[in-house]
Amino acid sequence: MTGDIRLARRRIEIDGEPRLVLAGEVHYFRLARHEWEHRLEQALRAGLDTIATYIPWIWHELPDGSIDLTGESVPERDVAGFLDLCAERGLRVFARPGPFVMAELKNEGIPYRIRREHPHLVPVGWDGAPAPTRDLDYLHPDFLAEAEAWYDRILPVLAPRQLHRGGPVTAVQIDNEVGMLAWVSNTPHLTDDALAAFAERVGADRLRSLTGSDDPAAVRGGGLDVLALHHELGLFARHRFAGYLDRLAASARRHGIEVPLAVNVHGTGGGRGTTYPIGVSQLAQAYRGRDGVFAGSDYYLGELTVTNIADLYLSNAIMTAVNGPDQPMTSLEFEAGTGNYGEDLSALNSPESAELKTLLTVAQGGRLINYYLFAGGRNPRIEVPEPDGTERIAFTGERHGFAAPVDPEGEETVAYGAISSIAAELRALEPVLAAGEEEHDDLVFGFVADHYLTEYRHPASAERAEQAMDTERHRGAGFRDVLGRALVLSGFRFGAVDLQALASPQSEWATGASDVHAGAAWVPELGDTAIVLSTGRTLGAAVQRYLADHVLSGGRLVLTGLLPDRDDDGQPCSVLADALGLRSAGIRVDAVTPDSEYWPTVRSTGPLGPLPDVRVGSAQLLEATGTTEVATVFTEFESEAPCAVLVRAGAGRALVLGCDYPVHLDTWRALLALVDVRPGLTADAARPGLVATTVATPSGERALVALNVAPYPLEARLSLDGEALGDPVHLPAFGHLLRRV
Repeated sequence: MTGDIRLARRRIEIDGEPRLVLAGEVHYFRLARHEWEHRLEQALRAGLDTIATYIPWIWHELPDGSIDLTGESVPERDVAGFLDLCAERGLRVFARPGPFVMAELKNEGIPYRIRREHPHLVPVGWDGAPAPTRDLDYLHPDFLAEAEAWYDRILPVLAPRQLHRGGPVTAVQIDNEVGMLAWVSNTPHLTDDALAAFAERVGADRLRSLTGSDDPAAVRGGGLDVLALHHELGLFARHRFAGYLDRLAASARRHGIEVPLAVNVHGTGGGRGTTYPIGVSQLAQAYRGRDGVFAGSDYYLGELTVTNIADLYLSNAIMTAVNGPDQPMTSLEFEAGTGNYGEDLSALNSPESAELKTLLTVAQGGRLINYYLFAGGRNPRIEVPEPDGTERIAFTGERHGFAAPVDPEGEETVAYGAISSIAAELRALEPVLAAGEEEHDDLVFGFVADHYLTEYRHPASAERAEQAMDTERHRGAGFRDVLGRALVLSGFRFGAVDLQALASPQSEWATGASDVHAGAAWVPELGDTAIVLSTGRTLGAAVQRYLADHVLSGGRLVLTGLLPDRDDDGQPCSVLADALGLRSAGIRVDAVTPDSEYWPTVRSTGPLGPLPDVRVGSAQLLEATGTTEVATVFTEFESEAPCAVLVRAGAGRALVLGCDYPVHLDTWRALLALVDVRPGLTADAARPGLVATTVATPSGERALVALNVAPYPLEARLSLDGEALGDPVHLPAFGHLLRRV
């Protein structure tokens, strides 16, 4: 096996040709060695071309501290033999050597020795409380020394087996889900070492203003200037994560790893992707603009329905927006299988769910899909068990991956057939899908990274809790996810734009700067394109100024949520509202208390004509200041005050929706038309649930992707730019269509 792999123009090119990489996660260490070949054969029959696997440090380090990578202790430690077998079967390899690997392994895949020998690596967080997870202080010199010692052993196994050297290895992932453990436990790294670095970063005067003390340890108490301190800690965490991953990347390059390096971005949960951008916010500085580095999503969304399709669509768009111009959008853990992860039958995913999620992600520019977990197995015994209730290396019992398309015994489940089927469809149109880009209408979704710096909050800070709750309620897809679902289910095709990079192109966020590397942001020119953004009260001053300038110079804006009135650090800031000539006249909230009840209701009194009154979750009453031309679109019933207006400011226009108007698809299309945004790909389906998009190559080849995420069949005639795309399509419940047009 020989060849060359490179990242260029958002594509993965192998031997100079754009390719779709379809991978499956197979854990050699959870299979008896004699089973390896059978699982690889199953991957090939499913249409996969790549095997992904973790290489767990905890598995290869023996009790005496030695490392076995050749199977001297047990055959299943012969990672070199597994890689060579993949090559013999014509399968490429995506190697994932940690140091952290998670994967339900004990201690997150780190040898227990590390915590015993270096107890100071265990992070402490707010008020000095130790982390409740198995997290470690990434950038402490002692952990870096241990991690690089592991790399000293495993990377020389991978380096001679890279694709351009005749081996199967096409990419290497550095660490896994960095920052996730700190986020989910609300435990920022506040070790003495980290706090010393924080104090140096902000300077003595700033530290004193944040905490009221010269002692960095005062940060653990939540600070004097609460909102500013939390914001600084979020920025500091990004900086530290980037520095850590840069150190690992430098180590990989020193060991001769020349293939692309991957960063895995976490964030979905509970079948939803609304928190996924937290992972992007944490890690983008670690990969944005890096040559030969790409990021991949970590998607666990369950069934794809009207509930979460906007989550997937927006997450894919955000990934692309944050990437550099040569970095492809990929998914390094793409949920596959039945969904019965706990063996309790609390959930079952249809086979079609993997097909729909794959198609939408590839249509939006996904170039690598790694089905996780593709093949299950058995957790081996650990030589020296911990007193933790099991003698095995993981905590799922003996069997692992019982929901996978190939179960632990090697039997193929219903999910296997779905992956085989969708892989065949993708291969038939690979020249278009591997080289093409999704076509977009005249709008972009505004991504604000600092809206997702909400993962840390001091338990005693009511002010921080209020700010985080307001931000979480309105960011991204908007309050009740109305904005996201309205855009996607109304038929709009759109990408995202990184507003902070546009607003501050030389900032650390935009350049990806860390202690050892400075990248460069890719900042597109928007012209008068309509920017769609949902925000709460908090929106950074630079972003507010950028949006104000965009409108005043002739651009368009659709703003939902609340008029922003403060900067990220809590300081008053109403730059955008002032430019639009608006201010808040109060908020009416849906609430029932022992003393009162109120159901805010909205009626159409403007250019959309009469519509039925609708109940909303909240309505911000808007008052014009007299500096711009303001036309009322909706009013709140009781007050008769505007809660949605169309503004003409400078040379541009803004539609400001201060209410979470229900997802009435025709009304939302009419609302966007007020700023001259209309879907170019239309469908005349009688009921909601159809999502369609198109992919086009520079040479003019085009593919149509249509998904039915409704639990009933749909029939529709599709038209592109007013021209019918053949006969009507008939899609069964959770059915799909992929064809050339």
